[in-house]
Amino acid sequence: MASALMLLSGLLVASLHTASAQIGVCYGRSGDNLPSSPEVINMFNQRNIGRMRLYDPDQPTLQALRGSNIELMLGIPNDKIEGLAASQANANTWVQDNVLNYGDVKFRYIVVGNEVQPSDNFSAPFQAHAMQNIRNAIVAAGLGNQIKVTTAIGTGTLGDQSFPPSKGYFRPEYHPLIHPIIGFLVNNQAPLLVNLYPYFSYDDNSAIRLDYALFEAENPVVSDSPLQYNNLFDALLDTVYAALEKAGGNSLAIVVSESGWPSAGGRKRKTANPDDARAYNQNLIHHVKGGTPKKPGVPIETYIFAMFDENTKPGDDVQRNFGLFYPNKQPKYPIDFN
Repeated sequence: MASALMLLSGLLVASLHTASAQIGVCYGRSGDNLPSSPEVINMFNQRNIGRMRLYDPDQPTLQALRGSNIELMLGIPNDKIEGLAASQANANTWVQDNVLNYGDVKFRYIVVGNEVQPSDNFSAPFQAHAMQNIRNAIVAAGLGNQIKVTTAIGTGTLGDQSFPPSKGYFRPEYHPLIHPIIGFLVNNQAPLLVNLYPYFSYDDNSAIRLDYALFEAENPVVSDSPLQYNNLFDALLDTVYAALEKAGGNSLAIVVSESGWPSAGGRKRKTANPDDARAYNQNLIHHVKGGTPKKPGVPIETYIFAMFDENTKPGDDVQRNFGLFYPNKQPKYPIDFN
């Protein structure tokens, strides 16, 4: 048993090291049984996982990241946005406390909000202003070229008629929220982050084939002349690119800030299992090196969701079962490039 676990761990190490140029892993902490922050950072280092997404400035995790080579995508929770927009001083203090005080941590992005909804009156009206204030503080510290300020959206921002991919557009109710964000990102040459889950698209639409969702279709499934799509990930990502073009963001790059497949939890089509989770994540790691039909040859910086199962996360049971590892630090399944 021990040797089998060592083999699984070794395969995962090799996989994430091979794809280190593009792949990071999300470190969600909604669990009451997770390893300590120093243990988690050791896992990242031991497995050569070169990038991390952290959803809030958890001080023990930032302490554990000191001196490591892990590049960090650091989040600002939605409920902090209004305060950061209220004054430049508040943003300066946040940057001092959570960035400048950790000069030996490799910050890559500051993510101001995650999937903010237009109906969120405590975040949406203030988001672009908060991003600007955080950006001002980063620039004042001399880090403007090193740390990009951005935000993460979901594919729920896309309109119902966004098919095929070239027809992608943002829902009208998102325009007051997303257009100022696009302008900010264009002006500052920062990427847009997108949480992108073929699993949920597949599970919600009985017409979508499993092989198309798992990167396993041998032939094109969707034609969008002159482009052809043989996987759902590319189709979703290029749909967002098309929406950005229509909204004045044609110069923007996209970072896939979350993507994954659950290994348990059920839902409608019963594909939340270890075999499909392994297939999706393994194929994702291979795939992101090569770009999409719309952006061929352009590697896709991607963060797998997530490092661990999170047993206190709200929502459907699948939400608690996206981990690559069990809380006891053992891998659920191998991810093998060879």
